[in-house]
Amino acid sequence: MLGTNIKRVSRQGFISFWRNGIVSFVSVFVTTVTLFIIGTVIVGNAFLTASLAELQDKVDVNVYFTIAAPEGEILDLKTRIASLPEVKSVEYTSREQALQNFTERNKGNTLVLQSLQELGSNPLGAVLNIKAKDPSQYAGIVTYLEKQNQSTLSGDAAIIDNINYSQNQLVIERLSKMIAGLEKLGAFVSLILILMAALVTFNTIRLAIYNSRQEIGVMRLVGAGNSYIRGPFIVEGLMYGGVAALLAIILLYPATLWVGQTTSSFFGGIDLTKYYIANFLQIFVLLIVSGTVLGMLSSFVAVRRYLKV
Repeated sequence: MLGTNIKRVSRQGFISFWRNGIVSFVSVFVTTVTLFIIGTVIVGNAFLTASLAELQDKVDVNVYFTIAAPEGEILDLKTRIASLPEVKSVEYTSREQALQNFTERNKGNTLVLQSLQELGSNPLGAVLNIKAKDPSQYAGIVTYLEKQNQSTLSGDAAIIDNINYSQNQLVIERLSKMIAGLEKLGAFVSLILILMAALVTFNTIRLAIYNSRQEIGVMRLVGAGNSYIRGPFIVEGLMYGGVAALLAIILLYPATLWVGQTTSSFFGGIDLTKYYIANFLQIFVLLIVSGTVLGMLSSFVAVRRYLKV
């Protein structure tokens, strides 16, 4: 008996979904847009996170030494820095290698090369390139370097000429703030669209109740139970959310395909199409659950409010 009632309620909800063609279309359309935006926010957040991680990996500290700094003292400092627990790697570039790299970068600039020849000597100092395990640890490393520079002297002069940390720190902080702002904006837009979709579904079910008022009256007269009368409207709302979720999932694939080549060549090198395919099950479940819950809750509220049985 229970199975029969469920079938009848589901069939009646399905019939009502197709009978209210225009209003059903509007409800499905708005809910589809909402779920599509939610899916876009999910995929976009993965792209932003990968971009930030890639940029963080590129951030480093370059320590430039004076021309007169003895190589032995530089290598000794390199060993001490490498032993720090927060340091990921330290790369040493000698004065000769620094000059060779500089010449290679400017091989098309005859003015710069002529200037080097006129100097008659190597004007560049050695360099240490330091990478930390976490970007937040660079401040501590720089503080350590500054203290070492004060205590490690060659004659009367410090061996470190410059540390380029402040420029990189500004870039990473600005990018982090930008990504956090975009995530908040995406969440805010999604919330607004969810409220709009819930309101449209609510009014759609309200209209369906009004259009079915004669049928509801007949069912009351013949003694139909509350769940039997309310059930088709709940099923109708569930269909709004379910169909919209399926459409949003289908539309997300060509959307990620369209921007996938562009994002793969950007900071993080993440291909959104591959990410979408790899995480399809999680995204599918999330959107289906979001859509059906949104539709059912909106329908339930509308039925409780306007269908007194």
